[in-house]
Amino acid sequence: MAAKPCIPKGTRDFSPAEMAKRNYIFETIRSVYHLYGFRQIETPAMEMLSTLMGKYGEEGDKLLFKIQNSGDYFSGLTDEELLSRNASRLACKFCEKGLRYDLTVPFARYVVMHRDELTFPFKRYQIQPVWRADRPQKGRYREFYQCDADVVGSDSLLNEVELMQIVDTVFSRFGIRVCIKINNRKILTGMAEIIGEADKIVDITVAIDKLDKIGLENVNAELRDKGIAEEAIAKLQPIILLSGSNVEKLATLRQVLADSPTGLKGVEETEFILSTLSDLGLKNEVELDLTLARGLNYYTGAIFEVKALDVQIGSITGGGRYDNLTGVFGMAGVSGVGISFGADRIFDVLNQLDLYPKEAVNGTQLLFINFGEREAAFSMQVLAGVRKAGIRAELYPDCCKMKKQMGYANANGIPYVALVGENEMNEGKVTLKNMDTGEQRLVTPEELASALKK
Repeated sequence: MAAKPCIPKGTRDFSPAEMAKRNYIFETIRSVYHLYGFRQIETPAMEMLSTLMGKYGEEGDKLLFKIQNSGDYFSGLTDEELLSRNASRLACKFCEKGLRYDLTVPFARYVVMHRDELTFPFKRYQIQPVWRADRPQKGRYREFYQCDADVVGSDSLLNEVELMQIVDTVFSRFGIRVCIKINNRKILTGMAEIIGEADKIVDITVAIDKLDKIGLENVNAELRDKGIAEEAIAKLQPIILLSGSNVEKLATLRQVLADSPTGLKGVEETEFILSTLSDLGLKNEVELDLTLARGLNYYTGAIFEVKALDVQIGSITGGGRYDNLTGVFGMAGVSGVGISFGADRIFDVLNQLDLYPKEAVNGTQLLFINFGEREAAFSMQVLAGVRKAGIRAELYPDCCKMKKQMGYANANGIPYVALVGENEMNEGKVTLKNMDTGEQRLVTPEELASALKK
């Protein structure tokens, strides 16, 4: 007996109904991106490992899916190297390519490779899958879609403001209540400086970024494990747990970070973004969250994260400012800022809250029942006119029992069926049946489309 087929953990199949929902998500985000002047690009699913490695921090590098070289990848390897069982070193020999971890690093590579074709500032969006060799769990997948928008070639903080407007617009259209969380890596750098651990900024940000997942005690334990002094950890506590309004937090930070020019610059940038947004009347809350760190190494300024308020799930959007990313590819001095919508988590949130508009997820609107060859020929002519009017319609392909055809309509959520028998053909009309109410009425082909549009 053949083994039952399966798919890798952390990946999913999507049914037609699920794809209708996903396309609603993509089309909503795409339409908002267009509204703000962003243009679409695509990059390959796989990149050279030299492009990907070292851009996501040590933890991120471990989550890269590596692609085994074709051909004899043992050639050039010594017996000593093979017997060493050093996985990371052997992977470097076996693999030159990897699946992309996100869309930002491939975008930076794209900008460098196509710099002579681009006009700056360059506003692009990308909606494509990414892969991470993470442990699958609720809301976390190994293959998932990101919907990114980035602006490169501009230092203006108005770009950050506009991206937050995009976030607010998208989630308002979805009907999802969210909290938009903002911080700044310069503030985090200033915090590390004033507690005397400036060289441990990466360890500090990686640890405090986990606060809402593992709690304060475990964050402090991780900081100790990274060699951060008890005195420094103690100084960090009131900053991490700072409460109050955004204005109050900024006022406190100005005092706390008074001896850190970098930290004060971060406060200044954050204040501009928050004050500008407050004048624009966003529908969702914007909060300065000092525990927000976003562990990716390439962020250098403002950082963002979005949390759904009515569903227990991780971040559903994130992003930030990066000043040095293209520099690693030989193109220094190009600043960028971007956001990424987590389409798969948004899919789960919309499902849990049942927020999909009915018209967005419905498939076929009208099914013609097949009573035989002559009836099918007549139905095909009416069907052509209905489709021209923009009605999603189909003819059941086989002449079989009506019960089976009605079952097909019910199983596929088709709200109306068209019945064409001898009497209807003689009158040049169609019997239209509402599958929800059971109501039937005789209509002309011209009336059919308008009846469904109502």
